[in-house]
Amino acid sequence: MANPLNLPACFGHRGASARYPENTLASFEAAIRDGAEGIESGNPNRILLSYVHVSADNVVIMFHDPALDRTTDTTGLIRERSWHGENGMERAKTIKLPRQGIPTFAQTLDLLMKPENLHAQFNVDVKPQNDPARLFRLMHNIISSYDGWETHLAPRLVLGLWHPKFVPLAKEQLGYCRRSFLGNDLAVARKFFFKECDTFSVEFGALTTADGEKFRREIKDAGKKLMVWTVNEPKHLMECARWGVDVIITDHTQRWLEMRKELQELQANAALASKYSRAFLWTTLSFYTPIVLARAKRDTFDLKRCAGPFEAPIAVAVPTSA
Repeated sequence: MANPLNLPACFGHRGASARYPENTLASFEAAIRDGAEGIESGNPNRILLSYVHVSADNVVIMFHDPALDRTTDTTGLIRERSWHGENGMERAKTIKLPRQGIPTFAQTLDLLMKPENLHAQFNVDVKPQNDPARLFRLMHNIISSYDGWETHLAPRLVLGLWHPKFVPLAKEQLGYCRRSFLGNDLAVARKFFFKECDTFSVEFGALTTADGEKFRREIKDAGKKLMVWTVNEPKHLMECARWGVDVIITDHTQRWLEMRKELQELQANAALASKYSRAFLWTTLSFYTPIVLARAKRDTFDLKRCAGPFEAPIAVAVPTSA
């Protein structure tokens, strides 16, 4: 009989965004509710993932895009719009039903600090369009305003960082938060982030190649955690479980939680293979190594264009996998 599979924890991508408007309090609350039963020694695994931007009047808001146009009934770049006032973003509503307002970082922390949610973790995706010094200063002011924040809040926050220049400021201003690499360029992860982050949040496709397999071993050998995004198809969810990753980031939190419950009832890996084929790894064009590498290089180019060149690399010896 094969060894039991590791069953990853579940992060709600932009909350439970398949059922509610993304990055809203309704989607966050749904993601927390979905994870109420949890796994691993019976402990709940309620984990959220969302994104931060700063308004013109220094309000930190939860929103994916740098502009409002795609998901709301208003337009414009967040950094150029005020939160307060007659035309402020506080009045904006989502296009998707049920229509919701845009939450602030403070409102989201209010949700996390409710007694029933004190075990929920929050992964904050720090978009490269931000000014890190300004953003982290504002975030610290909000985090430190809560009673008992050092014990009951800070340990549950993870900063997801795309660009190396954000790392020193994250250590200086939000040193009590754990740090996570975000991206799909494994060379960048190794060169700039391996020493400074204990978690690596990587696009699913980047881990399907031979180098992706090597990177997964390096992460395991170094005792670090691996999160994979954004995984929605059942066969991809199953592959993450085969890989033994720590966290799956998904739009369909309930789907993975139901699959995970089913998998717990199966005693052997062989019983799973017939239900969830691995053929997609060889038949899906987007998982071919040249395309995966080209996508990573394109995204790294966009990062540099958005937030500037990378600083001198952090010196670190990555463990060599057998």
